[in-house]
Amino acid sequence: MFRIEGNDLVFAPTVLTWIDLALSLLVIGGVGFVVFKVLKRKFIRIFAGCDALLLVLAWVFDLRLLWSLALITLIVGGVVFYTANIGEVRTLIVNSLANKNGKKQSLFGGKTKTDDKLFDREALYDKIETAIASLSKTKTGALITFERNVDLTDIAKTGTILDAPVIPELLLTIFYTGTRLHDGAVIIRKDMIHAAAVYYTPTTKPLTGKFGSRHRAAIGISEISDAVTIVVSEETGRISLAVAGDLIHVGLDNFRRVFEDYMNTTIKKSELNDIA
Repeated sequence: MFRIEGNDLVFAPTVLTWIDLALSLLVIGGVGFVVFKVLKRKFIRIFAGCDALLLVLAWVFDLRLLWSLALITLIVGGVVFYTANIGEVRTLIVNSLANKNGKKQSLFGGKTKTDDKLFDREALYDKIETAIASLSKTKTGALITFERNVDLTDIAKTGTILDAPVIPELLLTIFYTGTRLHDGAVIIRKDMIHAAAVYYTPTTKPLTGKFGSRHRAAIGISEISDAVTIVVSEETGRISLAVAGDLIHVGLDNFRRVFEDYMNTTIKKSELNDIA
């Protein structure tokens, strides 16, 4: 780019020099936009990929200015992303180290549900067992769905979003006859009551025996998701589990064991109806 002729420093650009300058100006002009977009998780892979490509091209063609700017941009972008998403980055690191269930975690969004939040499953099951025992003994009708890999956000919007901790007394209050939230289902997401008074489309398949609207709704949600749903009959206090289109009756004495078994069972997509 520069050479010395006599006592003078002469600017003698080559074709690669002009390409280097042009691409560097493009990087400078776009860095503000890219750094802004990187605050949104879905752009991080695009940003990192493009920047890595620029680094390789700059190294191959000896475009030193472009290489320096691309490297600086990658560092600045990484710092900005980490700062903007420090909570999620910390959670990802903790969960990766814990590797509690051997599942990969995604930092970049997407519909696939993963265990990106650590919680005490045994404590949750204890609370559910306590609540179900009380609901069954008092013959209080209940419909409780446990979201797993299939996202139920859109269905939850038909009810009231709560995002409250799972507490037996709260579940008993929700399903107490006369309260505004008792008519409908509760969706539990991990260890939180995500929504209450949620409406499910009942199953249309013929059933053997007498089943009310709760049981048909429970089977309906199990036909389109891998969720596990508990139903308590308000007529008999009988406990049932709806899983993959089937309704399984369980006694209070073996409820915990059967419930945990189904919560730990992987349901294949081929066993479910297509979700509209």
